[in-house]
Amino acid sequence: MIQIFMTEDGVVRQKEEAEAGAWIALTDPTATEILSVAKQYNIDPDHLRAPLDEEERSRIEVEDNYTLVLVDIPSIEERSGKDWYVTIPLGIVTTNQVIITVCLEETPILDAFMDGRVKDFHTYMKTRFILQVLYRNASQYLQYLRVIDKKSDQVEEKLHQSQKNQELIELLELEKSLVYFTTSLRGNEMVLEKLMRSEKVKKYPEDMELLEDVITENKQAIEMANIYSGILSGTMDAFASVISNNLNIVMKFLATVTIVMSIPTMVASFYGMNVNTHGMPFAESVYGFWVVLGIAALVSLVVAIIFSKKNMF
Repeated sequence: MIQIFMTEDGVVRQKEEAEAGAWIALTDPTATEILSVAKQYNIDPDHLRAPLDEEERSRIEVEDNYTLVLVDIPSIEERSGKDWYVTIPLGIVTTNQVIITVCLEETPILDAFMDGRVKDFHTYMKTRFILQVLYRNASQYLQYLRVIDKKSDQVEEKLHQSQKNQELIELLELEKSLVYFTTSLRGNEMVLEKLMRSEKVKKYPEDMELLEDVITENKQAIEMANIYSGILSGTMDAFASVISNNLNIVMKFLATVTIVMSIPTMVASFYGMNVNTHGMPFAESVYGFWVVLGIAALVSLVVAIIFSKKNMF
């Protein structure tokens, strides 16, 4: 899908045709759309296809007549009826005439620009547009990191009660999301550092403060992702140990009960042997059955008391 936007009188409006100073937004574009835009603005089609590869790394490609800025942005992926967090590439191509964005799916980061909710946004101010996108990207990471932290707290509360594998799997998925975030944020940090050094991307004095804010926001997101990842990893290890310990306690209890219950079985086995009754104690007594039963119960009780004192139950 191709959408064209342009700032007119301070308002972002959607246009039918691209003009100088316009923003062309490609969302999950077809091969025909990519080739059309690439031919019109003399761009290598592979550079427009790069953001469509989920495994593409963050980087800056500087060519003679355009510059490609590729960063990872956070995204929500639905699996088994639940939302999980991943990252996808976002490409920003700046030419002398227009600025082009390429992404696999619609994202709240670009939607804010399309809806005119970003202050001081002008499609013809290409450098500021890049920095504003990167700033909102870092802010989006921070927002999703807070959501992940709240989700991990909710799963932890469930673990206190149920201690099932499902909760541990959910924590594992959240930890994977944090790993994706940390890796992507570090890649974006390298892009920001190269962006500062690049001479091809013009930097104006009024944009330097915004660039510093972007770097600060990105570093804060990295620190938060590392902190949450460390906490989540420690929580998973702790609960795995608790579940394993609980299993050991249950097995110890069952083993103790089995030993206590085996004593009457052993006594009954001895008295159930096919031998001469004259050699068996209490065999001739009218109350022999109850005497043997009482002895077995007494021995079991003594063993149970001994195990109880040793905290085997």
